[in-house]
Amino acid sequence: MSLQFVDPDNYDMQLNAKKTLFNEQFVDFNLPDLEIFASPKLHYRMRSEFRVWHEGDDLYYIMFDKETKQKIRVDQFPPASELINALMPQLINLIKVSKTLRFKLFQIDFLSTLSGQILVSLLYHKQLDEQWVEELNALKATLSKQFDINFMGRAKKQKLILDKDHVIESLEVDGKTLIYQQVENSFTQPNTEVSIKMLEWAIDCTRNSEGDLLELYCGNGNFSIALAKNFNKVLATEIAKPSVHSAQYNIAANHIDNLTIIRMSAEEFTQALNKVRVFHRLEGINLDDYQCNTIFVDPPRAGLDDETIKMVQTYDNILYISCNPETLKSNLQQFDATHKVERFALFDQFPYTHHTEAGVYLIKR
Repeated sequence: MSLQFVDPDNYDMQLNAKKTLFNEQFVDFNLPDLEIFASPKLHYRMRSEFRVWHEGDDLYYIMFDKETKQKIRVDQFPPASELINALMPQLINLIKVSKTLRFKLFQIDFLSTLSGQILVSLLYHKQLDEQWVEELNALKATLSKQFDINFMGRAKKQKLILDKDHVIESLEVDGKTLIYQQVENSFTQPNTEVSIKMLEWAIDCTRNSEGDLLELYCGNGNFSIALAKNFNKVLATEIAKPSVHSAQYNIAANHIDNLTIIRMSAEEFTQALNKVRVFHRLEGINLDDYQCNTIFVDPPRAGLDDETIKMVQTYDNILYISCNPETLKSNLQQFDATHKVERFALFDQFPYTHHTEAGVYLIKR
């Protein structure tokens, strides 16, 4: 994203252009009216990454223009949260005067929350030593007077955590406060305000559900935890260990007693469900105890593979979140033989870019 395109005065125009394009992409389907969920016009990104440029005694953030590849100095970044923008100048000025902290520093990553916590990762082309830890602790002590802040350092084959490698987010979703642990370098939705709208939309789609829910690609339990109240039981799968650990933390923090997370890929779960393979990870879990008639999928950009689609089609209700309209269109062409689209939504997770997130709720014909 080029900074010159972040124009809040033209936000409504760019969102309308996305709506028009979206409707054109799916014109061949008999879909309900598209529900539109807008983003805040500024300060919508809870995480941001910046390269660091060394120029004599000066030190500053930069980004690269994706088209021209030219570097752009960034003193403030309007898409990023107000918390990130408040911290950016203070942090770089303090690092600038420390030879130890600035030496070989090439990138700074920010992960912030609506609840006021922020985690900063400093990335280096050098190994980090005790002197670095000592100076970073002093830096943290100074900034902690104003910010609820933690730091991490990364170098080749090295990861140093001063205190925590995560933040704790607190969201008001459908009249309930939900707690989420978000780990550095693990996937989280960057636009939290739109993420809340996605959660509430998913809750609304499934509000009168009966039976149990299966979720594939559950991440840190973001959707599973919000949707658990609509189902008797929820079974969710995730392959990444850090995400599974965060999901377990989030289940406990939100006092959810009807949600089980298992560390499996969608392909492995399909094999287990069809009794093709036996997995030790399912010890103590009887899949036959679950009466899942609703399935939730939030796949990567590649969409669902053919075998997973066949498995998903066996469920009465399908809730599908997509980050790629092209693979969504392809998957919907296959679902059309067995299911009808009841709800169709566009979530503007990434304003001022061509990227869109979609939500589709399907029921069996």
